Amino acid sequence: MNKSQLRRHLRRLRNELSPDQRRSASLGLLQTAIREGLFLKYRRIGFYLPFEGEMDLLPLLNHALWQGKICYLPVVPQRFEKKLSFTRLTDRASWYRNRYGIHEHWSPRPARARQLDLLFMPLVGFDEEGYRLGMGGGFYDTSLAYLGRRRTWRKPYLIGIGYECQKVRQVPRDPWDMPLDAALTERRLYRFPKVK
Repeated sequence: MNKSQLRRHLRRLRNELSPDQRRSASLGLLQTAIREGLFLKYRRIGFYLPFEGEMDLLPLLNHALWQGKICYLPVVPQRFEKKLSFTRLTDRASWYRNRYGIHEHWSPRPARARQLDLLFMPLVGFDEEGYRLGMGGGFYDTSLAYLGRRRTWRKPYLIGIGYECQKVRQVPRDPWDMPLDAALTERRLYRFPKVK
């Protein structure tokens, strides 16, 4: 299967999950994150708001806020731009919908990905080597391209978020695809060795 075919197949599987299965998976994700100690060493954490069946991170986000973590949400750039910025989640900021219909959080001073310690990334699929299949917009790959060019800069730690049914043997790859450090599902945390 090519990327488009695999993306369609995995999105269909994801969309077939019932609301109860989604809620249960979201709580399972939180339990796995706590069991694995994901919040112990990271202070500045990037989250996302779910779109088109993506895993709901609200329980995870609420737990991070309760732990005193500084939480950020991505902002999709204007047309013809690909780099995401990240706005700090505060109770005083205003919300709006971007061009894709996703809620975003406004901030006068957005951060770049390299300023985060941990970044939770949505995915459509992931494989055994840590390669992620996204929605196809290229926003995360473009925003994290610097990681492929630098030997010492390892921030942020990249964790793909998905359902167990989204794990596949191999994701088709392009040279610009950035591998994940780990993938978190409702059942477990998959850690991946760094590709040289």
